[in-house]
Amino acid sequence: MTKTLVFGTTGQVATELRGLAPVTALGRTQADLSDPAACAAAIHAHRPRAVINAAAYTAVDRAESEEALATTINADAPAAMARACADLGIPFVHISTDYVFAGGGDRPWHPDAPTAPLGAYGRSKCLGEEGVRAAGGVHAILRTSWVVSAHGQNFVKTMLRLGAARDHLSVVADQIGAPTPARAIAAACLSIADQLAADPAKSGTYHFAGNPATSWADFARAIMDAAGLSCVITDIPTSAYPTPAKRPLNSRLDCRATEAAFGIPRPDWRLGLVDILKDLEVSQ
Repeated sequence: MTKTLVFGTTGQVATELRGLAPVTALGRTQADLSDPAACAAAIHAHRPRAVINAAAYTAVDRAESEEALATTINADAPAAMARACADLGIPFVHISTDYVFAGGGDRPWHPDAPTAPLGAYGRSKCLGEEGVRAAGGVHAILRTSWVVSAHGQNFVKTMLRLGAARDHLSVVADQIGAPTPARAIAAACLSIADQLAADPAKSGTYHFAGNPATSWADFARAIMDAAGLSCVITDIPTSAYPTPAKRPLNSRLDCRATEAAFGIPRPDWRLGLVDILKDLEVSQ
């Protein structure tokens, strides 16, 4: 049996997985998630010790007009992967999102809380979760939020670019959640895969997000401060920044079950931000 198989190569979590462990990572040319059968065939061909799905359709706004494609990639493909893993008797770790929730209230969402996605992206991810569970194999669905890193496109890199060019920025302040470093997610996925192999009874749905909770506006201020930028952040409500897809106002995730089952604590995103800035200095 070969090493852990990862779907995704250039995304934030996939990039970190490749840096943390000797995994076999499959990009679109090796396994296109728009072809679920090809994804299942790749698992059977490689016969890995575990599979981590770090690939997804993540264009939240575009999904509103491409829901069929988003559903194929985010629902049909993970379900096919999970069935292949069940056939081989190997663990499957699937990354999901806070967007499966409606985002009301101000209490952290428990893994067992009812899902009620607000848009196409959330619906596609919710269907993916259902497909993974229905496969009946050893699995962990790991919901996370506000993923950031030195790779790809994300809020940290956007704020750094805009903050260096502007004196003022208006940022949404009524969406509350937690930034989560992609490196921490990758490490969690690797640990969970190992632990599932040893104890399949740990299968289930879990949450993993940074600590402490914050708003996008306050996160932006932290980025400016950490980067030494003088750009002033002005709070605005979500209503002042309309987007095709509705965003959940409350993205807080209750992560206690993850720490209890796997011994993985929530990462402090403030420390993660420092690491991201150091990585960006090295890459420049």
